[in-house]
Amino acid sequence: MTIDEFSLINEFFTNCTHKRDDVSLAIGDDCALATVPLGYELAISIDTLIEGIHFTAAINPAALGHKALAVGLSDLAAMGATPAWATLALTLPRVDRIWLAQFTQGLSELAVNHGVQLIGGDTTRGSLAVTMQLHGFVPKGKALRRDKACVGDGIYVTGTLGDAGLALQARLKGRELMPENLFYAENRLDWPRPRVPEAQAIRSLAHAAIDISDGLAADLRHILNRSGVGAVIEMESLPLSQPLQSSLERIEALTLALTAGDDYELCITAPLQAYQQMQVLLSNFGCSLTFIGVITEGSDLRCCLKDGTIFTPQYEGYRHF
Repeated sequence: MTIDEFSLINEFFTNCTHKRDDVSLAIGDDCALATVPLGYELAISIDTLIEGIHFTAAINPAALGHKALAVGLSDLAAMGATPAWATLALTLPRVDRIWLAQFTQGLSELAVNHGVQLIGGDTTRGSLAVTMQLHGFVPKGKALRRDKACVGDGIYVTGTLGDAGLALQARLKGRELMPENLFYAENRLDWPRPRVPEAQAIRSLAHAAIDISDGLAADLRHILNRSGVGAVIEMESLPLSQPLQSSLERIEALTLALTAGDDYELCITAPLQAYQQMQVLLSNFGCSLTFIGVITEGSDLRCCLKDGTIFTPQYEGYRHF
């Protein structure tokens, strides 16, 4: 049985997420209507995932629904914002009810967990692509930004780095991994956990932040460029998971941690004296925070090995063009 666009939207998306009191009109009209609370700014982010570029045809549809929302939530986390609303533009080669049910299940579970309501969007026919726009709130003047890093700040990262890159090596380059290591790495790649509550907990202590989607080196450079500062990274301090360490030689593991994307952890700059307090706050969420370097004068990013030599990777991270 054929299904038209509006029946598809009504069946799979109208009621698939959290219901919010600040939404007066959601899916079903030309525009959605929602209210921004007094004393807050609206944080907006948009990302597109395209088959063959950001995911393979074999991806679990539920994982794709989860990740489509997670990448936007991670952007909001990088600003210290609280998620609120989402809009979705979905391009499909055909209508597959089983695929759509799984996709919306992955989307719905994460949306409900973070109090996000899907309030509008669009569906069309074409090559598979998912565009998700996220909206959130942050108290006026309190957002974490890329242009606020200060000389003398410590540089910190949440969680571990390089795990998603390890999964991509296995999936795209045929690297053989122990089954338990492959399971761990693919879970990190396909089901990222955006650090939303963690970022809100340390928002008042941090100066600048960015989410690590294109690789630590590439994303940290955005902070340096916007803030007009430099940085020194201690390579041996980069946090590595046990599955990554047991799968690769040390220098290759550190290279992935520095350059691989899709980890969706946070890179944060903050005063050195705030480190212990931030660690305690994040431990309440089961999240680690690791000191990896310092913000310096100048504009260079220097990555130093234990013996003091400068490590220069062949590439710094993912680039679309």
